[in-house]
Amino acid sequence: MSGSLIELGMAATALALVLALCCVAFAIVGNLTGRPAFVHVARQSLLANLVLVTLAVATVVWSFVQNDFSVAYVAQNSNTRLPLIYRLTALWGAHAGSLLLWLWFLTLYSALAVLLHWESHPRSMPHVMTTLAGVQVGFLALILFLSSPFTELHPAPAEGRELNPLLQDPGLIIHPPLLYLGYVGFVVPFAFAISALVRGSAGAEWVMATRRWTLFAWLFLTSGIMLGGYWAYYELGWGGYWAWDPVENASLMPWLTGTALLHSVMAQEKRNLFRGWNAFLAITTFALSLLGTFLVRSGVLTSVHAFAVDPTRGAYLLVFLAVVTLGGFGLLVARAEALRSEARLDGSLSRETSLLFNNLFLMVATATVFIGTLYPLVIEVVAGERITVAAPYFNKVVLPIMVAIVMLMALGPVLPWRKSSVPKMRQLLMVPFLVGVAAIALSFALGVRDLTALVALAAIGIVLSSIALDIRRSVRARIAVSGESWWRGLRTLALWNRRRYGGFLVHIGVTLVTFGIVASGLFLETKTVVLAPGDRFEIGGYALRFDGVVPVEGPNWAARQANLDVSYGATPLGVFAPQRRNYPRGEMTTTESAILSTVSGDLYLVIGEELAGNRASIRAYYIPLVNWIWAGWIVMILGSLFALSQSRVEAPAARRAGGTAMAVRP
Repeated sequence: MSGSLIELGMAATALALVLALCCVAFAIVGNLTGRPAFVHVARQSLLANLVLVTLAVATVVWSFVQNDFSVAYVAQNSNTRLPLIYRLTALWGAHAGSLLLWLWFLTLYSALAVLLHWESHPRSMPHVMTTLAGVQVGFLALILFLSSPFTELHPAPAEGRELNPLLQDPGLIIHPPLLYLGYVGFVVPFAFAISALVRGSAGAEWVMATRRWTLFAWLFLTSGIMLGGYWAYYELGWGGYWAWDPVENASLMPWLTGTALLHSVMAQEKRNLFRGWNAFLAITTFALSLLGTFLVRSGVLTSVHAFAVDPTRGAYLLVFLAVVTLGGFGLLVARAEALRSEARLDGSLSRETSLLFNNLFLMVATATVFIGTLYPLVIEVVAGERITVAAPYFNKVVLPIMVAIVMLMALGPVLPWRKSSVPKMRQLLMVPFLVGVAAIALSFALGVRDLTALVALAAIGIVLSSIALDIRRSVRARIAVSGESWWRGLRTLALWNRRRYGGFLVHIGVTLVTFGIVASGLFLETKTVVLAPGDRFEIGGYALRFDGVVPVEGPNWAARQANLDVSYGATPLGVFAPQRRNYPRGEMTTTESAILSTVSGDLYLVIGEELAGNRASIRAYYIPLVNWIWAGWIVMILGSLFALSQSRVEAPAARRAGGTAMAVRP
């Protein structure tokens, strides 16, 4: 195949860099001179970049589909035996292509932000476009000069190498795009926060403009993290879903600060409080998203998630991260006086106070994860010693903080704005408190002795009962006024205030995830056995018979498969077949677990070493209630989507807050 197509992709990317620089220049000049025509040119440049980067992505994907091994990136990550679905998605299976995907999402978000807010936020647009285009410049330069997926090979090899076998899984199709949609989505709140700081505008305009963007990005980041956990659970063969891997932690940190931002903006909308907090959280969340990119692609760590080990790229990304972070925080400090608010907390028992503590706990959790993740890297650079901060540290330090955050979920929604009284709070929380005590008593009777687990289970009971009682009070008040039935009253209230009731659903989802994490850890059963054909063993109430090991062939792999006949009591459940796959082209072996999932728990089977006499080592896990984690994730998705469906009623107020000093029109 001719190199002209991939060269077209490189040319489109180079032109996108030129237009991004033009966008920065024209937006700044147009704003300083008050000439809308210049700002309009900047807008068109930003929109054109979406088209150009889309073209660049298409050329790389088509090169994979066509097995064009004259493209170095294709030759390194694909071969003729690779199934088509993985050739279509191999774009984001390695370093350079994943950056190109990030860039495409960045241009998509930039174009949508400009189109949706062009008329409603004219004062903000020049600064927003400057920020978005500036970030684009950073990624375009990285792709063109340090990490190009457009490099050609002459002569082209007859066959390519292998896409990482761990990535030859349906998880590759969905997980990275979801995660990047979350990471990159926080660029819009970041750009509006920078705009507000540059303009010295500390009002609620930018918060109202970006609230839905923040929730949208948070939803995708949540889904990316949860799907990544599920992928690791069934693919890596260790019976777990979260190992506190540095790259896992890198995705958790912006999730924590993004969660804080989602809650904190309510105080600025309602009471004009936390203006500095919100700007700080918007900058921090996007900076932490960039930190994840640095960790994965810098070569400073070894991880199943890491893409590259090139120190030059790492140095560039570190400088880019420093520019974004220092620039954002420097602007925040410079505008500190403008961020002061005359509004004050009226009492310790108020929703504002609960939101403040929510912010503090989430920031402490973020700082704890940050230190635990980066401290070993700092020690290695400074002292030349390699140390490990492993799961015990995070479990002992981070999990209690997260339990406290879950407890706050029970208080926040029932607390009124401004202030409340102790008798009123006692009335509101008496029943949830008793439910929490009952949860502790029941858990203790079932054998739970871990203090953190007991408090977590109590918190779950308190949250769920608080939500139920709050909904009950609201519906009863509605019925008293309208005379509607209970279900009709609930439907009316939920549709009228989708943000609130969507938030309730998200909180319920969080409690389900918490319950699944606690229960699966407390009652986990494991066995490692060496079996000959016909041998039997039991775990978690299941009876298993080993029928031997057989060879299995795949499209680009060969496997040794253990057949295990499983029954529960007198009920046969079929044959389950864990595998050890060998990918000859990539000279790599992977473990494919076999999982029997039920509402009550998972039977999880892994084949180990094959021994003489057709014997094999089998690792078996019974993981109770683990599926509640994934069920909670689904509930969180539904709650977020329901909240996002709220009508965009903020536009008139935003126009009043933002003014129309420079009426820019398309």
